[in-house]
Amino acid sequence: MAATMKPGWIKPATILFASEIPANERAFAFAVAQAVEFGADLILFHAYDTLVVAASEQSGIRYYDYAAAARTEKGQLEPLAARVREAGVRCEVVVRPGLPADQILAFSRERAIDRIVMGTHSPGPIGKLLVGSVAEAVLRSAAVPVHIVGPDVVDGKYRNFATRTVLAAVSLHEASPVVTMFAAGVARQHGARLILQHVVRPQERAEVMCGRSIDQIETEMLSMIPVQVAEKIAAQAIVVPGDPTEELLYQSRAQQADLIVLGAQGASAFAAVTRQGVVYKVLAHSQCPVMTLSPVLLSECGSKVEAEKARSSEAYMAGVF
Repeated sequence: MAATMKPGWIKPATILFASEIPANERAFAFAVAQAVEFGADLILFHAYDTLVVAASEQSGIRYYDYAAAARTEKGQLEPLAARVREAGVRCEVVVRPGLPADQILAFSRERAIDRIVMGTHSPGPIGKLLVGSVAEAVLRSAAVPVHIVGPDVVDGKYRNFATRTVLAAVSLHEASPVVTMFAAGVARQHGARLILQHVVRPQERAEVMCGRSIDQIETEMLSMIPVQVAEKIAAQAIVVPGDPTEELLYQSRAQQADLIVLGAQGASAFAAVTRQGVVYKVLAHSQCPVMTLSPVLLSECGSKVEAEKARSSEAYMAGVF
């Protein structure tokens, strides 16, 4: 099956900003900047799992006041919405009770959402041993690209949020043509240069090389860029041995990347629990935002390997490529 890509994933018409209260200001700034750039609508979405408790003066019986809870949560987002509208962007505030990840995913399926933007926090010592962050659950199962602004991301205001360099982590595996096509489309949309990086782990060197030179592998990587896009962007391929996380983070800094694109594939249960997966570690330490493509999205685009992972109950997020 040939890879397919929805135009809205590259040039979104509706962006969902998954907000905490108080909001992650850095992630919010990136969301607004994208809405302004693309002329997109911005939905400020917040899910809350605690309710406002009220007491009846007559009976003294405590009960959950769902309407009051919704009004309270929505009221806290209205100042953000006012700032969005001042920027000339159409904005809607949506609040829902329930587990944040579940509600974000459900709403993105109900509405024509093209992109999810959200922030994530630096984990503490305990957090490194646990699974269950909202960002992790969303980017594992979202059917649209997820734009993550991690704790080490540099404020984009100093460069007017421009995207001049896109770094995509690829290999020669089944999902790579989809990741490459998406990254190339993003680069073309922004007039940015594209760097495709393939990191070869030492234990995989014999299998990956298999009688081929590095130049041949790089040529093969570049051939995954659609011809009509390749003619309009500056692209290069880099093949290096080493640890994928370290090399990807190093290259993102060396190349002054403004965006990293990753396919969030499945990993072992141990990698997910200990937070040792490549995607998780890149999110935790990248100085630029990371755009992830979930197994669900990759499957929808025709990746057979990802189709199996998307159906599997062991589609752990921690991510390898």
